Amino acid sequence: MRKSKVLEKLRAGEVATCFKTNFTDARIVEMIGLAGFDCVWTCYEHCGNDLAAIERQIYAAKATNMDIVVRVSKGSYSDFIRPLELDATGIMVPHLMSADEARDVAWKTKFHPVGRRPADGGNADGGFLFYPVDRYMADSNHEKFVICQIEDPEAMDQLDEIAQVEGIDMLFFGPGDFSHALGIPGQMKDERVLDAWKRTGEACQKYGKFAGTVATPGNVEQLHDWGYNFLNMSSDVGALYNYLPQMLKAFDAVR
Repeated sequence: MRKSKVLEKLRAGEVATCFKTNFTDARIVEMIGLAGFDCVWTCYEHCGNDLAAIERQIYAAKATNMDIVVRVSKGSYSDFIRPLELDATGIMVPHLMSADEARDVAWKTKFHPVGRRPADGGNADGGFLFYPVDRYMADSNHEKFVICQIEDPEAMDQLDEIAQVEGIDMLFFGPGDFSHALGIPGQMKDERVLDAWKRTGEACQKYGKFAGTVATPGNVEQLHDWGYNFLNMSSDVGALYNYLPQMLKAFDAVR
């Protein structure tokens, strides 16, 4: 089983870099890997992906020795484990609300002795049955990671308990939806958002969890100081959003 570049860096106390893709094109994923990122984040929650598109993105990530995390739809165990069986390095479960829910996610996504993830082994992550089952399960527990997103005030009431749940490898703070849940959408510098952002990083440090979040060039050092060591910087749609108006403005001199 391929070793996770993200986990290797995080376990060594280093920062792991990530870039988000909203599009389905595997070539974009390959470009992100060639640029040198440790991980690409693709989405099955908000974007028009299907599992066939995600499978192509996974192969593109593997071709450049880059991790890939799939943000899943929040549903049954099948919704959680199918990206893992396609050989995604990790999954991200959105809108975690409680410690009980975190325990349920771990139960469904980790193999024995941590959980009871249903076993197949006949897919890409199990080497299409060429991987001994005991090694497959042990290596999967060690090299695949499960992220839960903290993006609602309700989760903050149980933050310490959530951060102690075995089988959840990382908590990922989402400031955008957190601000929305407070009724102040987009106001990510509001003190209530900043306080929750900082508290989540500190809880991860206290209980031995990895901490992830979205970053900008302007706040990356602050986030690192708060304990965040898995940082997503920008996205393909964000890059085009910033780049396209600049290119269009270049025509102003001739029109």
